Amino acid sequence: MKKTNYQTGQKKPPLEVNRPVEKKFWQKQGHFSFWYFIAVMIVFYLFQSSLQVKRQEIPYSQFQKYLEQGQISECVIREKIITGTLKIKDEKTDQPRHFITVPLYNSDLLEKLDQHGVKFTVALENHFFRDLLLGWIIPFALIFLVWGFVAKKLSHAGMNFMNIGKNRARIHADSLPKVRFSDVAGVDEAKQELEEVIEFLRNPQHFQRLGGHMPKGVLLVGAPGTGKTLLARAVAGEAGVAFFNISGSDFIEMFVGVGAARVRDLFDQARMKAPCIIFIDEIDAIGRQRGGAVAVGGHDEREQTLNQLLVEMDGFDTSRGVVVLASTNRPEVLDKALLRPGRFDRQIVVDKPDLKGRVDILKIHIRNLKTGPDVDLKVIAKRTPGFVGADLANAANEAAILAARLNREYITMSDFEAAIDKVIAGPEKKSRTLNPEEKHRVACHEAGHTLVAELVPGCEPVHKVSIIPRGIGALGYTLQLPEKEKFLSTKNELLDQIAVLLGGRIAEEIVFGDVSTGAQNDIERSSELVRNMVCSYGMSGKLGALSFGKKNRAVFLGTEFSEEKNYSEETARQIDAEVMKIIKDSYKRVSSIVAENRQKLDALAALLEQKEVLSGEEVKAVLNREQ
Repeated sequence: MKKTNYQTGQKKPPLEVNRPVEKKFWQKQGHFSFWYFIAVMIVFYLFQSSLQVKRQEIPYSQFQKYLEQGQISECVIREKIITGTLKIKDEKTDQPRHFITVPLYNSDLLEKLDQHGVKFTVALENHFFRDLLLGWIIPFALIFLVWGFVAKKLSHAGMNFMNIGKNRARIHADSLPKVRFSDVAGVDEAKQELEEVIEFLRNPQHFQRLGGHMPKGVLLVGAPGTGKTLLARAVAGEAGVAFFNISGSDFIEMFVGVGAARVRDLFDQARMKAPCIIFIDEIDAIGRQRGGAVAVGGHDEREQTLNQLLVEMDGFDTSRGVVVLASTNRPEVLDKALLRPGRFDRQIVVDKPDLKGRVDILKIHIRNLKTGPDVDLKVIAKRTPGFVGADLANAANEAAILAARLNREYITMSDFEAAIDKVIAGPEKKSRTLNPEEKHRVACHEAGHTLVAELVPGCEPVHKVSIIPRGIGALGYTLQLPEKEKFLSTKNELLDQIAVLLGGRIAEEIVFGDVSTGAQNDIERSSELVRNMVCSYGMSGKLGALSFGKKNRAVFLGTEFSEEKNYSEETARQIDAEVMKIIKDSYKRVSSIVAENRQKLDALAALLEQKEVLSGEEVKAVLNREQ
């Protein structure tokens, strides 16, 4: 499906986890908490305070008067306080009154006490418990409180100092729902390659009887969303073995050496649970090419982790049934030592699904959806070329949400159409209102695309045209629905695609005598396509079947990152001249088509301006009526 636009510049049910049975309060196992200790100390202090005798604090001068009057029966002299009992009784309790006072330095105090017949005692201060509390218990309690708070925060962040060298692999329990190959679609070739891994895990003797052995590692390579992780889980589900799932970034930590320790621990656990599968998701996080500057004082932590992974994969015995699966969407950055035979022996490309694959994927995603009788999965698959499994799942979910929003009993084909438009072009901008002049210009622009697409022979038919603003800057778009899956394009077909891209700008120029900024994206795409025809596809009549510019591509995915100029300045001028000639010829061709069919263009623009959205059948009806 191709889109030209007018611009301004099966879901599976969630896994259920077994919930523990709630215990009664007398069955719960307690554990020590520092707050329990604090509570006990407070209760003990209150109890001790309640047992102490209530004393009345009096000034020292009053104490001297009572002493002169002979009203003190006994007292205890300490370093900083004097406590005692008066001969005067309390009026309420009819008991002797107790006092406490702070003494001043007085050398003849003992003589006066003796003269007045006061029974006194000199007590030594005992600061053991106070020093123990203030010097040891409280400081250490504060330290443990702070340490516990920090350790709790670090544990929430995944950093536990007690097991920081342990791996973070998640082992899928047998009680959880398993993923089977029946849950994976659109990647038949990859599934066939992985069936040998399953057969080896089930019956390793079948391979060993002829002296062969299973590849130690299988690398799944593909664009994001193609189902690499789902395939790995399906392998574990089909084989019925333990499945260690860990991300490449889980190996890296702030402490040096932790990554290598986690790799060792992971493989040690895998050997104990063999046969099993180790799945490392996004392995490019630790498997990047080595070289360049290293950290001061030694190798970089990532390189240490990679070195340990290379050693473990090169050293373990495949006969024990441990298979390493890994996935990445950036194979070009992986270290060559990781890809050599003996480590990741087999690389499986998980490519984008074709038409049949998209139909199969949609069948899985609508298993739990209530769809109407008008839903045609083949039409949906044709409308979504280039979509991966995640995109199709998103489109199906958006259709279900839209149907629920409209209170439908089931999901209709129109819901799927709206969901696909939302995924491709973005949500409708209902708040973006165009003035009548701009709306008429956008309608003429999209009518130009539509007219050329229907009249040139090598183009796919128009499926839908809209002038409703969507996404960021898109004021309208024209969608073409491919009649069949194609993997090759001829020169004439590419020239027809360029003609469709130029149709909107030329329609504006003929109708208004002027052009706008709305054709920016169309010009960029047509210029890139023409340059590829000349420099990469060898479709230039003047320059011949030559390729100009060395492309630096990814190892598996074919993504271009840079271009190295390998031709002279004279050749560069010839390339520019040839690109200019193709563009001018196409411009002249499209101008002739639009001018000869001006009446059809106006009719399409008028109807589009009125209805804002036209289907392919409505477009054909207008063109046939104006013949």
